[in-house]
Amino acid sequence: MSVNVQADVVVVGLGPGGEYVAGTLAEAGLDVVGIEAELVGGECPYWACVPSKMMIRAGNLLAEAGRIPALAGEAVVTPDWTRVAGRIRDAATDDWNDQVAADRFAAKGGRLVRGMGRLAGPSRVTVGDRMFEARRGVVLATGIRPRIPPVPGLEETPYWTNRDAMAAKELPASMVVLGGGAIGVELAQVFARFKCAVTVIEGQDRLLSQEEPEAGELAAQALRADGVTVLTGARARQVSHDGTAFTLRLEGDEQLLCAERLLVATGRQADLTALAVDSVGIDPTVGTVPTDGQMRAGEGLWAVGDITGRGAFTHVSMYQAEIAVRDILGQPGPDADYRALPRVTFTDPEIGAVGLTERQAREQGLAVRTGMVTIASSTRGWIHGPGNEGFIKLVEDADRGVLIGATSAGPVGGEVLYGLNVAVHAEVPVDRLQHMIYTYPTFHRTIEAALGALS
Repeated sequence: MSVNVQADVVVVGLGPGGEYVAGTLAEAGLDVVGIEAELVGGECPYWACVPSKMMIRAGNLLAEAGRIPALAGEAVVTPDWTRVAGRIRDAATDDWNDQVAADRFAAKGGRLVRGMGRLAGPSRVTVGDRMFEARRGVVLATGIRPRIPPVPGLEETPYWTNRDAMAAKELPASMVVLGGGAIGVELAQVFARFKCAVTVIEGQDRLLSQEEPEAGELAAQALRADGVTVLTGARARQVSHDGTAFTLRLEGDEQLLCAERLLVATGRQADLTALAVDSVGIDPTVGTVPTDGQMRAGEGLWAVGDITGRGAFTHVSMYQAEIAVRDILGQPGPDADYRALPRVTFTDPEIGAVGLTERQAREQGLAVRTGMVTIASSTRGWIHGPGNEGFIKLVEDADRGVLIGATSAGPVGGEVLYGLNVAVHAEVPVDRLQHMIYTYPTFHRTIEAALGALS
């Protein structure tokens, strides 16, 4: 190594969690080096949360315009993807330029190093021929990358990941989506609403397989209503590209699927081997970096964000980052608590969930009661009319009389989830929730009916 650099803390990866850790510690007066191989800010602002929600907002407006004739008059809408792509380029990503974020970090007193960081033993990180030694320790926040399935022929084709979809200046006429998780279903619906012919292929027997079965059924219903072909229990066995279009063969099916584009959305994973975690005693084959309640992964080592395996969500990364900052500064604070981990799939209708699903609760051997009520059966759902699909489902630990999980699906389902999130996190007794006053007529009032349906 030709250069040896000292610092108080070295943060490897400046996504939402890493950027928060590095910036906050620098503001606290520590000498912080932040290492980033790509863009400061990470996946969320450039290729995930922010641009995708801009897409979804646009697609939802088109869908709402289509509901006008049933309620308010006549409307004619002509989809124009260039406006969406322009907003993503100019307002969200600054044409995928991170100078504003880099300057923000520098203004806080941090030192930005661009390049791929690799551990080189306790409290040491290399970037090319430079060695960085941390007096207090190292924070790992390198995130995760798309998992590409080993389908014969796939690697030789120009397939898309979420990054390509977010940067698309023009939409293809047709697209096949491999994967029916949150990313796959969100993008499938958006592209379909902009008149792209979309087919979703999901290997499990339903979409959103990590959520309640009713959530997957609702997502499939919503996608089909937008013209998407949904194939569950299906897997690609071969992929080819002739320079113009993709051709897919499915297992057990001689039918060929052809499309202009192929989007791979089959999950994400960390590359711990590239990070050289074995140099600090962590097995790179386990897939995630294990941490304790204070986000410690070892002596002088912390980890936050997706690589900890607690959910690939910006809000989890930020939550963990706050805990790590406190611990590095020697400030007391509670351990991380994931009992009420919230997540939202931003389809239309939105599908929010928190805590355990019914299946997860039963697998833990808990005595479970559930209650479910559709949004359409509520007063607000009836008033809302077209677009009122959805439900509230509650999962109760009957022995303790508290909610341990809930799903809020429907118009603004992610916003309605907030009250359920509080109930699960604070373990508010169900009998107390049943005697609350619920505002009339709101979507969240459906929670009262679902509490009454617990059985």
